[in-house]
Amino acid sequence: MADINILVVDDEKEIADLVEIYLVSDGYTVFKANNAEDGLAIIEKEDIHLAILDIMMPGMDGLEMCKKIRESYNFPIILLSAKSADIDKILGLGTGADDYVTKPFNTLELTARVKSQLRRYTQLNPNNIVVEKEDPNEIRLKGMIINKDNHKVIIDDKEIKLTPIEFDILYLLASNAGKVFSTDEIFERVWNEKVYEANNTVMVHIRRLRGKMNEDARVNKIITTVWGVGYKIER
Repeated sequence: MADINILVVDDEKEIADLVEIYLVSDGYTVFKANNAEDGLAIIEKEDIHLAILDIMMPGMDGLEMCKKIRESYNFPIILLSAKSADIDKILGLGTGADDYVTKPFNTLELTARVKSQLRRYTQLNPNNIVVEKEDPNEIRLKGMIINKDNHKVIIDDKEIKLTPIEFDILYLLASNAGKVFSTDEIFERVWNEKVYEANNTVMVHIRRLRGKMNEDARVNKIITTVWGVGYKIER
């Protein structure tokens, strides 16, 4: 894919660094600044395709920076703010921003918003950038990223370590979201063996998998038990 340059401006270094990690993992080039003045200087030097701006910054705030950008550029702008009131969102979007994300935010949601804005920008400016194709070996679902190539699983911004069997069970359910699998079907698909007698092997592995995923603490479970039938992951 073509290089896509994203500017992240936030006076909280930890937040800027976290956003950078996820954007870089998605293949983007990231430029960071901890104040509006430095961010504007980067825009003058680099070919920026999208900016993520924190509203509450010392000196020039994100709203004023957004107005400055809109004087000369039309690339998408996403505002970050600790304020969630509708009037604050309206004010932010009224300065020329394209989207508004409230802190604390889910990093997966933010990266999804980035992709959505870049997709729209590309449709309006087809000669500017080429947005990457979806990775056929990566699933993003219910706050999870599951990558088949490197067997990494990230849930709620945290990587969890799974055994190969646990990973294969999770990948099977996630790649067939909405479909219910019986324990026999899971066993035959994951172990590649026929089931000749009833056993609780699959249930034991799902119990361990749920433990690593911290399912007990979730109101909306990732893996759903369909009593008397089997297991599924909803879309």
